[in-house]
This record gives sequence, structure tokens and C-alpha cells, in this order.
Amino acid sequence: MSDRRLLPANGRVAAAHLRGIVDAARYVEGEAAGVILPVADLWAAPDARARDRQLLMGDSVRIYERVDGMAFVRADRDGYVGYVAEAALGDIPSATHIVGVPASHLYPVPDMKVPPVARLSFGARLRVVAASDGFFELWDGRHVPRPHLRPANKPFEDPARVAQLFFGVPYLWGGNGADGIDCSGLVQAALISSGHPCPGDSDLQEGAVGRVLEPDEPMERGDLLFWRGHVAMAVDREVLIHANAYHMAVSYEPASDAIARIEAQGGGPVTTRRRL
Repeated sequence: MSDRRLLPANGRVAAAHLRGIVDAARYVEGEAAGVILPVADLWAAPDARARDRQLLMGDSVRIYERVDGMAFVRADRDGYVGYVAEAALGDIPSATHIVGVPASHLYPVPDMKVPPVARLSFGARLRVVAASDGFFELWDGRHVPRPHLRPANKPFEDPARVAQLFFGVPYLWGGNGADGIDCSGLVQAALISSGHPCPGDSDLQEGAVGRVLEPDEPMERGDLLFWRGHVAMAVDREVLIHANAYHMAVSYEPASDAIARIEAQGGGPVTTRRRL
């Protein structure tokens, strides 16, 4: 294993299971933690200049090192490795529910007229401890509208339906949430919430998700089309949904138009089509 994105080692420290495989000054088991903020950037390096991905509230991680206010972590959802601000991490209990709508709000009391304290993205993982009229109470005493949560053990049945929840969300390189998302973040949100394991970047997804389609197989809802550095999902036999820099948003686009446009812009042809 040599892919930096998936290798929990940085020269100074490495995960204990990598002893004898990679060189490091220390080998550690790491400590479990979770994201306590609505969203946390996952950086390629501790200087926080190159965002790789984002983690959402309730996502669990393993911390291998703390340095200058940053934590070197591995995300449990997909094995992605990087640096997160220490202030974004804390002790969290296991989730009972996820935010199952495009976005929600976190309230200090169960009252929609009270100013919320945070905005939550689809996919945020929360532990519910009680219910009242219209609201769920969370383990930390805050509240979320009941219609916005879905049991964590009840996956969606249609990944394309999940992708469509993000229609119009602004494009954000490395984004994974309702305030900004990129092509691979959109596909990952759709697949993981539907019970399908999914890596974090499109090149990793291309080699791991579903099966490769034969050239003569017609496109179906939920199929994935890959280009060099890009991925889109079919909503039917003719239309794709994807987060893309051309529209700077999650948008619908006829597959034939997208294929021609991307190739004309230098992105090359479709490299693979895959089906779950």
C-alpha cells in the first residue's frame, strides 16, 4: 500500500499494523474520536492548504498524532487519511440516526422559533436519546426536527434518489456536504447512505464500486460513468446528475452532451461504466 490517501503513516508516526511495512519513528494503535462540528475539512498536510475531503458531524476517526492543533487521522467511513483541526474532534457515542434530507438545523431547545446553533448536512450522524412533539433530543441536549432524521440502520434503496437531493448544491473541490460538494463526494454520499461501501475519490471509486459494464449494455438508473478525474451518476438511460465545475453546482445533464463536452474540454472519453 503506497497511496498517501489510504496509508495511516507520515514518517513520524504510523498505525501499529504497519510495523515492518513502512518506516516510522513510532507505531501506535491510535485513539477513537468523532467529528463534533457540522463539517470538518480533511487536509493533505498539517499546514491546511490542500483540502482532500470533508468529514461530517458524527463521522468517526482514529487519531494517530496530534501536532500544532492538528490531528493526523484515518476516517472510518472510507479509510481516508489526512489532517483535521483538533478542535473539530471529540468523544461521541455511536449514531442512531442520520440527517436524511438535504440539510437541517440544530436547535438548543425543541422550538423552531428559537435561533438554531448550527446547520447540518445530509449524512450527519447523530445519537437520539428522546423524542418530543416535532423534535428529537440528541445525546448532548440539543435538538433536531424529527422529519429530518432517518434511522442509521435503514439505508436508502435508491442511490440516485440521494444524489438528486443535492441538486443545485454549489460545487466545492473536496466537498462532502450540503454547503458544497464535488463529483466523488456526491457519489460517496449516495452510495454509503444506500448501504454500499465507497471510497472517497473518483479514481478509487472507479476501481472498487460495482461491476464494469460491457460496451453494449444500455445505461440504467444508478450507473456510474467515469472519466479521468470525474464521475457522474445516471438518473435514467439518457440523463446524468453530477457535481461539476462547468456548472459549478450539482446539475442534470444529458449524457451525450456531458460526454461530448468533457472530451472537448480535454477531459478525455469515458474510461469506465460501472453498475452496483
